[in-house]
Amino acid sequence: MDTPVTDQSYVVRYGVSRIVGEFSARGLGPLARGTTVIIRSDRGHEWGTVLSTATEQSRTYLGTAEEHGRIIRLTNAQDEIEHDQSIAFEKEAFVGGQNAIRERNLQMQLIDIERVFGGERLIFYYLAEDRVDFRELVKALAKQFQTRIEMRQIGIRDEAKLLADYGDCGQPVCCNTFLREMPPVSMKMAKLQKATLDPSKISGRCGRLKCCLRYEYDTYEEHRRDLPPIGATVVTKVGTGRIIGQELLARKLMIAYEGQRMVMTDEKDIVTVVSNKPGKSPPQMAADRDDAADSSDSPRREHRPQGEPRNEDRPRGDSNRRGGRGPRSGPPRSEGSGDSRDMPNPDRPE
Repeated sequence: MDTPVTDQSYVVRYGVSRIVGEFSARGLGPLARGTTVIIRSDRGHEWGTVLSTATEQSRTYLGTAEEHGRIIRLTNAQDEIEHDQSIAFEKEAFVGGQNAIRERNLQMQLIDIERVFGGERLIFYYLAEDRVDFRELVKALAKQFQTRIEMRQIGIRDEAKLLADYGDCGQPVCCNTFLREMPPVSMKMAKLQKATLDPSKISGRCGRLKCCLRYEYDTYEEHRRDLPPIGATVVTKVGTGRIIGQELLARKLMIAYEGQRMVMTDEKDIVTVVSNKPGKSPPQMAADRDDAADSSDSPRREHRPQGEPRNEDRPRGDSNRRGGRGPRSGPPRSEGSGDSRDMPNPDRPE
């Protein structure tokens, strides 16, 4: 009795940039994870590796329910030989591409080369700060390798995705395994998570901030919004104090009470929030400071006849005062012009 022909879809990874997509298969039977197959994509015939059976969960991860192509057949011994030949050819083409770029003095850096299985096209991945006119280069490469040439400009993070292997954590880099998109990461995320601000420790293989700084940022941000801010005045079972620190994941607060006593307090032990305004001290603490200022140990103010201005009360425009412009030197700053150093750069460590 013949086995019925069934249609099944699989998630397949292919290409040097490890593209992941859904591919249909017909009459091949169930395919296990890690099975190597020959697929037909929009770029031509390619070598691929089966990751899993296509499900609604995998389609949600991929962000689309459309198929990228179909699985033609399983690989055989001849395909293995041709695959090894393609890898050797890519190494030779890389050297030839570098020489061609150097001869034309083009401001671009060749990163990697991919030969689509079957030799239908040759893809050159490069870095460049500005636009590059590579029309003559493409003509020369097409004549040299007798195939279709495709030039693809990539970013610094894409370079790590192509070439990097392991990160500081000892695991394969995220951009080379499961990340489909690489959203921007800012220093604000590192500061909120109380990570070290040493650029050498929070930078990945690409030289930019590590992608993993974003993984728990939403949770930290949610807890930060739920907890009273630093500087707020709260009342707990112990007394009234001011928040001077937060442990966001543990949802605990460091509170300074009267007498400079600091206690780590759980969120549930807070009875009420007197004031959410940062920097406002509890009434009793303010009263203690006023009493200390009026004590005999504090310096007394100098009594002057009423109407006699002190030096610091004189207007800045007073001609008897040196400097003319007052104590501040340099041109005045306009209102609302903040210091640009406080603005986080999305990808560059401070």
